[in-house]
Amino acid sequence: MKRFAVIGVGGYIAPRHLKAIKDTGNIVVAALDKNDSVGIIDSYFPEADFFTEFERFDRYLELLRRGGAGKVDYVTICSPNYLHDAHVRFALRIGADAICEKPLVLNPWNATALEEIERETGHHINTILQLRLHPAIIALKQRVDNEPKSKIYDVELTYITSRGRWYNVSWKGDINKSGGVATNIGVHFFDMLTWIFGDVRTNIVNLHTHMKASGTLELERARVRWFLSLDQQDLPEKTKPQQKTYRSITMDGQEIEFSEGFGDLHTKSYEQILQGNGFTTKDVLTSIKIVSDIRNAREVGLQGDYHPMLRRTKITTRNNTD
Repeated sequence: MKRFAVIGVGGYIAPRHLKAIKDTGNIVVAALDKNDSVGIIDSYFPEADFFTEFERFDRYLELLRRGGAGKVDYVTICSPNYLHDAHVRFALRIGADAICEKPLVLNPWNATALEEIERETGHHINTILQLRLHPAIIALKQRVDNEPKSKIYDVELTYITSRGRWYNVSWKGDINKSGGVATNIGVHFFDMLTWIFGDVRTNIVNLHTHMKASGTLELERARVRWFLSLDQQDLPEKTKPQQKTYRSITMDGQEIEFSEGFGDLHTKSYEQILQGNGFTTKDVLTSIKIVSDIRNAREVGLQGDYHPMLRRTKITTRNNTD
């Protein structure tokens, strides 16, 4: 049984991590969140010590490490994106391995710096890249790998997950804290695409606002048109109002079905990590660079082979509302 501490236990994604820790037969001994509405812990680890102040959380874990009660083996990080870097460093420095939600960091040079701390401490950083463990995505990669290397695919990615007014008031609506919509909801899709179709050759951004982003990627083995949105108005009519999320990937005009099978991907991720097969800092570098470049790119508007969703989208600059 491994001992875990969780940072950001009050966050949206934390319950998936709590479930994965429990499903793999391990225990949470301490949890941290500035928000004290964390009754979700009772469903998993009611005996876990809980803190709202980082300093007291830090002191408690240090007491465990030095007092013989048993140090934590892993620190799970579910905090806001801009804090991931600091919390990963904290985990390694207290003698634990880190398990970090996406995105590991906001900029590629931050990931390189974390690798240095891994070498210094001898502890490891594990990242959640759950789509690489989805059966349909694994099958797609195998299919592509078995085709001639010269074959270039036409791929279209559409992901719309509507959010309410709270979103832009929270840290997620602050591009300096979340990295923007492409980072916050898209980084794991970009990882998946480059895992399957190879490295980036060109990265063009047609649109980038606080609510949606779209562009094209030329990869080694695919031309990708992508569209990401938090705007309910972008949902296909057939999904309203029953459905708040729509995801679609087509390859050469054929839909890749992967709407099911998301429920246990964090548990699968933990199983791999506990076996020493977690995804590393190097694994995330390509996707982190993609979203960093998107964030800093000049928008070109309706030019080139853009995503068809842009035909019905009001084009604005990132400094205006859309």
